[in-house]
Amino acid sequence: MIQPLHLRERAEAEAARFPPLLARAEHLAGTVLLGEHGRRRAGLGDDFWQYRPAEAGDSRRMIDHRRSARGDTQFVREREWQIAQSVMMWIDQGASMRFASDDKLPQKIERARLLALASAILLVRAGERVGLTGTALPPRSGNQQIQRLAQMFSQDSSADYAAPEHRAMIPHARAVFISDFLGDMADVRLALTKAADRGVRGVLLQVLDPSEEAFPFRGRTIFESVGGTLAHETMKASDLRDRYLDRLAARKAELADLTRLTGWRLGLHHTSDSAQSALLWLYRALDGGTA
Repeated sequence: MIQPLHLRERAEAEAARFPPLLARAEHLAGTVLLGEHGRRRAGLGDDFWQYRPAEAGDSRRMIDHRRSARGDTQFVREREWQIAQSVMMWIDQGASMRFASDDKLPQKIERARLLALASAILLVRAGERVGLTGTALPPRSGNQQIQRLAQMFSQDSSADYAAPEHRAMIPHARAVFISDFLGDMADVRLALTKAADRGVRGVLLQVLDPSEEAFPFRGRTIFESVGGTLAHETMKASDLRDRYLDRLAARKAELADLTRLTGWRLGLHHTSDSAQSALLWLYRALDGGTA
């Protein structure tokens, strides 16, 4: 049984995390210019977006005769899409994400939280509704929702690998899953299959520490899970390198096959790389742009 004093200390420690996280995410989001990388798209609405040449299938009512009269080409006047999209997020807050191979690098969970919250800020500013998968925090708009997300993202899971939440998927919504995806693939497959069945499309962003790609270990090494539930000692760590890299490559290939089958996008980010470049990729991938 958890003692009240210990529970309060844990609660205060978690509550202290999210204001700095929110400040960092606001700063990171500010580096992405919405004017250049916004989510504007053609559709129903009142605001003018752009003219484009008329195409086969366009009705005559769509032709803008004033613009077309300037030359020999007929133009269609497009309006900006104004129906808010629901975007559901899940970040892996399991113990495996609390790993960093060097004090100069952020933990994987720190980078995942930062990218998820910065993406949420950009989406809300663009008029979208953002929330969590499951029932804990349904998609909403507004600054209060950003603060709720920051608080939820600041919580840790005791499990070594957290399973993606797949309940209460909103039909035809968007989703963002951020994890190292080194745990049980059956959980990931179940979540994406259920999402695809409901017309949900989204993005998987795999976050890895550089050492997890390079496997730089030599000689006597003790490998232990961050949660402390698994441990393995070897006298020749270098002998494990090829087998480990083969398994990592197989896991990446499995993720690529799964996202291809379900219509999702797959990205890879290393904690040694720029958070800004990862945010820009994530934001454009959510909008269906090129990576």
